[in-house]
Amino acid sequence: MTEYTDYYGPEGLRTRGTIIVVPGRGETRATYARFGKRLAADAYRIRVIDAPYLDSDDLTGSLTRFGDRLADAVESTAPEDGVVRPVVLVGADTGAVAVAALLGREETPVARRPDAVVLAGLPGHTATTADTWDHELDVRTSCPAHRGTLTNDSQVRRGSLNDAVPDVLLTAAYDSEIAVPVLILIGDADPLADRDALGRTAKSLPRARLSVVRGAHHDVLNDLQHRSVAAEVVTLLEALRNELVPLIAVESSAW
Repeated sequence: MTEYTDYYGPEGLRTRGTIIVVPGRGETRATYARFGKRLAADAYRIRVIDAPYLDSDDLTGSLTRFGDRLADAVESTAPEDGVVRPVVLVGADTGAVAVAALLGREETPVARRPDAVVLAGLPGHTATTADTWDHELDVRTSCPAHRGTLTNDSQVRRGSLNDAVPDVLLTAAYDSEIAVPVLILIGDADPLADRDALGRTAKSLPRARLSVVRGAHHDVLNDLQHRSVAAEVVTLLEALRNELVPLIAVESSAW
């Protein structure tokens, strides 16, 4: 069985970078089809991997194995021509926890570090108490299309948001000293978010941006605002190609 789902840019255009998407609790690779296609349309190579399994009783081993999976996912995108940089990791929910915890380790080789990361819907210490699928969907998203994608995917694990994320993993993620640029995305209607903790983490990192999406729920990459969220990610990708200098500066605006 294939380990990845790939999305390619329009034929004839030079690939502008490599994006690895890491899903979270209960999600599958199909959960990010819309997101992958949207970024691919801007000539980025997108690869979605399976959600990570991290054992809190073997955090070191779990992160090492996860790091190996990520490295393989990146390196095998272009075995002949070399990997197209910048390389950016996009993690959602526990995928974001795994990425942050991994990159916070001192033993992570420089050669395996991405050029930037996106942490979307990074959860806090609170799990849901969703007793029905509709309640879990309400926590995740208000987007009818995304609700349909989750509901119609037989591989989505329902009730997964009721699983609390182990404290040791959350601590490793929130205390992570990620050296590369970080874009943190959070919905202001996300009941699982710890806004105070996210703010402290963003301020503690050397190059971090905390973007709050108005009206968005936990699945911030796939909620009603997914077009604007994708644009925020593309803004990061394009700025990376310009040494993190924004390509557009607003000189005057009435809104």
